[in-house]
Amino acid sequence: MQTYVLAGGCFWCLDAAYRALEGVESVESGYIGGSVASPTYEQVCTGTTGHAEAVKVTFDEEIIPSDVILDAFFTMHDPRQLNRQGNDVGTQYRSAMFPADDAQREEFQRAAERAADWWGGGLVTTMEPLGEWYPAEDYHQDFFTKNPGQGYCLAVAVPKVNKVRARFGEYARR
Repeated sequence: MQTYVLAGGCFWCLDAAYRALEGVESVESGYIGGSVASPTYEQVCTGTTGHAEAVKVTFDEEIIPSDVILDAFFTMHDPRQLNRQGNDVGTQYRSAMFPADDAQREEFQRAAERAADWWGGGLVTTMEPLGEWYPAEDYHQDFFTKNPGQGYCLAVAVPKVNKVRARFGEYARR
């Protein structure tokens, strides 16, 4: 198993899109990259803690290649938007990758280079140290599955899930 920590807007969307892929064993929503110990969602939403909403994605490389996990990350959000994704604005919604070691840093860099080609350049995705991970509150975990009719999920998460399913159909859960 391999685990990546990635931030690209609201963690509900990343969680939902990754759960749509075969080989993804678990997704945990949480907070990383800030200066406050054990932050709450309300604190992170202020944009003053320095944390990003992120996901910890654990996957089986024998079922889904690491390149697909990373390419899906750059598919499910717009890495050219600085400190935002659509109407979600603030540093907590930044595009960031948190490598655990030099090998992951190299993988992440190669993925960012591929994504820069697809997006026509202008990526603002940062590489940040893998610091302390704080799991988000229980109600944020697997939010889309628990709240499929929620307005934000329908308007924002569903299109991202569909985009990932369309691009990586051979890995889509049936």
